[in-house]
Amino acid sequence: MGENFKLEKQVILIVVGVLILADIGLAMYTYQLSSSPHAPQQVLARENLQLELQRADIKRAKSIRERIPVIRKGFDQFEASLIPASRGYSSLASEIGSIAAKAGVKVDDVHFRQKEVPTRGLSEVEIESTVSGDYANVVRFLNGLQRSQNVYAVESLALAPGDSSAQNTSGANTTGAIRVNLHMRTYFRIAR
Repeated sequence: MGENFKLEKQVILIVVGVLILADIGLAMYTYQLSSSPHAPQQVLARENLQLELQRADIKRAKSIRERIPVIRKGFDQFEASLIPASRGYSSLASEIGSIAAKAGVKVDDVHFRQKEVPTRGLSEVEIESTVSGDYANVVRFLNGLQRSQNVYAVESLALAPGDSSAQNTSGANTTGAIRVNLHMRTYFRIAR
């Protein structure tokens, strides 16, 4: 009989432990339910806020849709301002040479690499070159590119190895000259 009593005592303790755990679980669940907003005013306020956010999104989308024709017209004007592909390379070479002469720098090793942008009727042209001159003149050259009627997107500049003395466009040696490897990009318009 002593063994049965021990077994009954253990079963009773296990059952009481399970009941306590169930009570704790139910208490936590009840607390969560009571703390969440279930009052009709709170639910209505939350749904009104979501409705206002959706209305603001719709208003912004309509505004964007209304501006699309103006934006397209701007794109078309931009594309029309690009150099035609038929005279592209000669125009680029002469303009870069002209800007370099005005800035007092020497441009060497100009390489062009072209790839088509078929959906827009454009060609993207990557330009690699080396510019030599003193710092101020190189900056003037970059400003000249920026102010050009053509679009030049300068993607990277890196100091190139070379002499510390170089010749400027007038043929005179300049001490402290720098050489800069220049990588930029422009676009040609393709006749459609």
